[in-house]
Amino acid sequence: MTDFAVILAHPYAEKDDVVPQVVQFTSPQHVELVPCPAEPLRPDAVRVRTWYSGISAGTELTAYRGSNPYLTRNWDAERRLFTDGAPTFAYPVVGWGYSETGEVVEVGAEVRDLAVGDRVHGIWGHRSEAVLPAAALAGRTLPADADPLVGVFARVGSIALNGVLAAGIRLGEQVAVFGQGVIGLLATRLAVLSGAGVLAVDAVPARLEAARAMGADAVVRADVPGGAGAAVRELTGGGADAAVELSGSAAALHEAVRSVVVGGTVTASGFYQGGAEALRLGEEFHHNRVRLVSSQISGVPVELATRWDQPRLVRAFMDQAVRGAVDTRSLVTHVLPAAEVADAFALLDAGDPAVLQAVLAFDGAPEVTR
Repeated sequence: MTDFAVILAHPYAEKDDVVPQVVQFTSPQHVELVPCPAEPLRPDAVRVRTWYSGISAGTELTAYRGSNPYLTRNWDAERRLFTDGAPTFAYPVVGWGYSETGEVVEVGAEVRDLAVGDRVHGIWGHRSEAVLPAAALAGRTLPADADPLVGVFARVGSIALNGVLAAGIRLGEQVAVFGQGVIGLLATRLAVLSGAGVLAVDAVPARLEAARAMGADAVVRADVPGGAGAAVRELTGGGADAAVELSGSAAALHEAVRSVVVGGTVTASGFYQGGAEALRLGEEFHHNRVRLVSSQISGVPVELATRWDQPRLVRAFMDQAVRGAVDTRSLVTHVLPAAEVADAFALLDAGDPAVLQAVLAFDGAPEVTR
């Protein structure tokens, strides 16, 4: 992939000299880095100084654009329904982000399993520091010799793995992965590691090249005449055993349904916005008895729920990434200072095909080298 947009080297700042900062969505298309109060350290918690925070080009763009359903409708958590009424969230929205890595700089009196200097990854939002229960970081330390940027991929990697598991992929099967953004490329690699032959689908040639580097056997242009679903059926001699859709496009989900064999499985892992006029359920879905499964990171596939959970998804993915079986560094195309967060989101919102994983770097982050 392309070289980093920015190479950074920040001197480490002492805690007393730092004013904590957090990313805030002030209104649609307006995001900024603003000061925030420092949290007191609790006895069972640690203070983490953030090094890097990965930006989600899916979920977070919905907050940036104002299209997220939490901003337009009310989520009834008890009934698990979106309803009319006051939106669950309103601007300003503070602290979104779920792909952070950093260093423990202070430890509460009751903490025994973490120490100052430990490198950790987790979910604490785009903020320069966070006070977290030590239990929330259990199993989330990085080896001292690991690339600290690998921690940025823990959440997106677990999302990709969840989709692959939901597809029920088995050794020797053929799988189509629709959408070769960051999560799609990770899903492609994880499906390869699971023993599948993978066909990668995307409209951007550079992303199809990246999919080949991840081990895809074949690539398909999403805009191929006749549709990508028909192209996958031809390349596989009758259809893929399963498909994983990660682009968030209803049209791509329809092509994924078209791509699989009779009785095949389609995992819908994208965050679909608005209506789904392009998804025609009276056609291949109905006639080929396609099994359509929703995959979302708040839960694991039902058939695995007695053995798998979110922490296991993270552990399984990070084991592969730290060992080098999954090349995460090649997915990082842009590293920008956190103060330039508005530029980062504008770049993603514009749909620049050269952007894969954009990362915010906070003061004190280690130097990024290629």
